[in-house]
Amino acid sequence: MSPRAHDDTLHPADQHDRIRIRGARENNLRGIDLELPKRRLTVFAGVSGSGKSSLVFGTIAAESQRLINETYSAFLQGFMPSIGRPDVDALDGLTTAIIVDQERMGANVRSTVGTATDANAMLRVLFSRLATPRLGSPNAYSFNVPSVRAVGTMTVEKGSAKTEKKVFEVLGGMCPRCEGMGVINDIDRTQLYDARKSLSEGAITVPGYTAEGWQARMFEAAGLDISKPIARYNKKELDLLLHQEPMKVKVAGANLTYEGLLPRIQKSFLSKDVEAMQPHIRAFVERAVTFTTCPDCQGTRLNDSARSSRIGAHNMADVCAMQISDLAEWVRSLREPSVAPLLAKLQHTLDSFVEVGLGYLSLDRASGTLSGGEAQRTKMIRHLGSALTDVTYVFDEPSIGLHPHDIQRMNALLLRLRDQGNTVLVVEHKPETIAIADTVVELGPGAGTSGGQVVFQGTVEALKQSGTLTGRHLETRAQLKPTVRRSTGALKVRDAHTHNLQHVNVDIPLGVLVVVTGVAGSGKSSLIHGSVSGQSGVVTVDQSAIKGSRRSNPATYTDALEPIRKAFAKANGVKPALFSANSEGACPTCNGAGVIYTDLGMMAGVSSPCEDCAGRRFQASVLAYRLAGKNIADVYDLSVDEALDFFSDGDARTPAAAAILQRLVDVGLGYIRLGQPLTTLSGGERQRLKLATHMGTDASVYVLDEPTTGLHLADLQHLLALLDRLVDSGKSVIVIEHHLAVMAHADWLIDMGPGAGHDGGRVVFEGTPADLVARAANDTGSLTGRHLREYVGAGTPQPKSRRKP
Repeated sequence: MSPRAHDDTLHPADQHDRIRIRGARENNLRGIDLELPKRRLTVFAGVSGSGKSSLVFGTIAAESQRLINETYSAFLQGFMPSIGRPDVDALDGLTTAIIVDQERMGANVRSTVGTATDANAMLRVLFSRLATPRLGSPNAYSFNVPSVRAVGTMTVEKGSAKTEKKVFEVLGGMCPRCEGMGVINDIDRTQLYDARKSLSEGAITVPGYTAEGWQARMFEAAGLDISKPIARYNKKELDLLLHQEPMKVKVAGANLTYEGLLPRIQKSFLSKDVEAMQPHIRAFVERAVTFTTCPDCQGTRLNDSARSSRIGAHNMADVCAMQISDLAEWVRSLREPSVAPLLAKLQHTLDSFVEVGLGYLSLDRASGTLSGGEAQRTKMIRHLGSALTDVTYVFDEPSIGLHPHDIQRMNALLLRLRDQGNTVLVVEHKPETIAIADTVVELGPGAGTSGGQVVFQGTVEALKQSGTLTGRHLETRAQLKPTVRRSTGALKVRDAHTHNLQHVNVDIPLGVLVVVTGVAGSGKSSLIHGSVSGQSGVVTVDQSAIKGSRRSNPATYTDALEPIRKAFAKANGVKPALFSANSEGACPTCNGAGVIYTDLGMMAGVSSPCEDCAGRRFQASVLAYRLAGKNIADVYDLSVDEALDFFSDGDARTPAAAAILQRLVDVGLGYIRLGQPLTTLSGGERQRLKLATHMGTDASVYVLDEPTTGLHLADLQHLLALLDRLVDSGKSVIVIEHHLAVMAHADWLIDMGPGAGHDGGRVVFEGTPADLVARAANDTGSLTGRHLREYVGAGTPQPKSRRKP
């Protein structure tokens, strides 16, 4: 009989079954008091910008990580990212938080899915034990380890000292030709400089180089004539300019390192993933550099010896190129007692890939090419089957990038983590994931300054009866449109074979709303990004993160601040630069940041409002200039809605600014402040900010990659109305999307599949949504058809116009 049977009083240790939050005020939170049950699955809902991420990530997870970091020595803390204490009165009952977020994985060109998940490390050990011929250590199969050989003498001081000749050798797997990158590059020198000019006249056209300052003086210190046109350089001078190995030069008494243009470009630009570069640098690299598959290793990154060593019929490059679901079966077929524990661990890792819906990937896939949803699920793999319990797992929209069919598997994994005794906190908008919650916390009632409050906490059933925004929309189902638009032409795609595409031929209608769908890994992005994006007149709004520091804000990012500065300058007869917090008008004390940052070494830095400008970022003399009664700092504090009213009428009327602000309102960002730092925006807000910026371009075709990311159910109607406005204005809109409401609203559907990886890559359906639903009724439809039919219900109307060109 258990002790509990004799005494109903809880043991003191069993009373800590809740996470207690008191007075949370991070970002827009309004002093929230909340208690969350441990070892349960809690979903946080609410409109985008309501404060979900501020509560879950900025408060609970941040404080947990800060407290854990404080357990390390001051020396170790100096190497860790400093985390400040969140703005909260008290937090009690915290456990170790493991954050599984949407942040893209590192874009290092040497990072692959295999290296990021330790699957490659286990395979290297496996090959070092079982492969023939034997090569030695696991490093012999690593494309990041070069082979090293050294010959020298060694004196042993033992009795009578004697000198011996020694050979030191380490066998690595790196291909020496491409240095383990799989590609070699050829740089077009005509794109590096204008030979008609001299260095002092700005001959160098590489981003970051100027005709004056330290760089010009370094060229001169290296022995180059900076006043002579490059066309007149002799072979020695040209070699010094282009190929010189690092050498020390002295400029104004300072010792600096000079290096030729080509090795400098190789180190600063070509060692990074092109996709992760800033736009102007990426444009230069794409213009000046040609990448081709390494002829020595055929793109496998491995040298001859690594490729010659095999287990059965496969070498290391073969298994890394396999689809992971196939690789899992190959590992399962190996029967070798001497490495049984290693095989079991590797098998579990590979099966976890399949379990989270990533079985279509291969281990040699560059990690920087993974979408936000794929990166999040890849990070999740290491936690499946973990022996840890009483851990808090924090997920940021785990359904992103998942087809409705895949969401069911993701839900099962979340429940499994909970059932192992862990606390699972999920920020989510999809009703399929909200439905499995033990507790739902809704924040709101609105976004920005209208949000930051807990408007509901309870069960899913209680939420449906609550009358809150999420409760009202939880069971809302979109209906198929009674009529669909007629196309005005077609974008013909022929023999598309990027990644897993099976030589696809498809006509994408123009002048209508086209939705491309299919399970994760079916080939949607490969079809559209590989064959449509990049063409003339096509603007692509993808999931890549927008660049911006804490000085960047919606006004600067969208260029709305440019006409606003000019309007202030014209009204006051002064220069526009005065009204920039990053230029002449900035407060000299805080340099226009509005706050003073104090570095405390290994401890979290402290920021405090600047005492001179009171956090307003501008000099007092600049704040004396006004436009229709407001100074520039007042304008920064306006919401987009308020700013649109201000710049649309009266003395402050500025049509150029109003047009940009209207686009922000159109994408549902009317609540954010013009001067709000981009670092405080959620993922969904940033993507919509990008969309608003691209709407101002002169494009005929818009490609949107999962625009519902971060959108609340109530915001979907605004997005669909925006897409309708774009199409009705004569644009063509192609949307890569899994959301059933967007599919139901489409004029034309292209469904890729039927499966993922080599089981996909084909067009399984093209036609109207009603056609797909009707086809699914006969049990011959795709997975998408079955889910769409269930979503819209029976009795769907047949569209009156459904002909494509």
